[in-house]
Amino acid sequence: MNPDDVLLNFNPGSLLLLNVVLGLIMFGIALDTTIDDFKVVLRKPKPFLIAILAQLVVLPAVTFGLTLILPVTPSMALGMILVASCPPGNISQVLTHRSGGNVALSVSMTAVGNLLYIVMLPLNIAFWGSLHPTARTLLEAVELNPWQMLLDIFLIIGLPFLLGLVIRARFPEFSKKTQPFVRWFSLLALFGFIVAALVGNWSYFIAFLGIILLVVTVHDAVALAIGYGTAVVGGLGTRERKAMTFEVGIRNAGLGLGLVFAFFGGLGGMAIVAGWWGIWDIIAGLVVATLWGRHTRRRTGSVKGDASRHAIVGGEGAGAGA
Repeated sequence: MNPDDVLLNFNPGSLLLLNVVLGLIMFGIALDTTIDDFKVVLRKPKPFLIAILAQLVVLPAVTFGLTLILPVTPSMALGMILVASCPPGNISQVLTHRSGGNVALSVSMTAVGNLLYIVMLPLNIAFWGSLHPTARTLLEAVELNPWQMLLDIFLIIGLPFLLGLVIRARFPEFSKKTQPFVRWFSLLALFGFIVAALVGNWSYFIAFLGIILLVVTVHDAVALAIGYGTAVVGGLGTRERKAMTFEVGIRNAGLGLGLVFAFFGGLGGMAIVAGWWGIWDIIAGLVVATLWGRHTRRRTGSVKGDASRHAIVGGEGAGAGA
């Protein structure tokens, strides 16, 4: 059985519901985003610029290289490119906090980054996918129009995000009360969608589980390493390195899975990669964050380390160990 020949089962009604759920997720993120989150980036642009470079350029480029090295089919390669092109997952802030990283930086990077990804997500998929020697035939087969995809993504996730920003700015108290409900409802609904996709197509997931475990494990480890490595090269402090590690290494694979059904007809290899990514990066991220936080606590007595040494742009803390 070839994953390139498999189309996962998902009915149009469920797809419409998924689009609503994706919109709710972005709406919930925006309700928890303030103007100060954007001001942090303006005041201290260096970490953000490094993070954006790592996410929009380095990660997709390295992923493209991995698709040429790892034993993947064209649809799996396109799935890896899709995941690398997705914005960071919401759990990145949770993992940053657990590891003792700079949560404020993580929040601000996600807030501004989500705006950029509305445009860059479809363009990155189209660019790297069209360069791939085998996956580009799939793009041609589905007749992917990046500008149409850009418009659809704006309507599905961009418009709800901007609406949430406006409501948060004009009705902050209402937003604070509403955001937890919207956040948990949308996340549970997305989890339900992923479970339904797994259960409804269980035989396919089992058939390709071995190669998927290898590919996603390697890809996720490389993504985490890119986040940490670019922060080190950029001279950021330890707490900022932690934030960068999870901001780059944790991708919104749930959104990616939704896009597979919305734009690629549930193409098997893409859906299986995105579906397992959505599970594995949470497991791997929790392990890394927990061990990292414990290591820092043992060395310094605090999960955050010596906070006075870790300025947001590095400074004296740039050479500090983890």
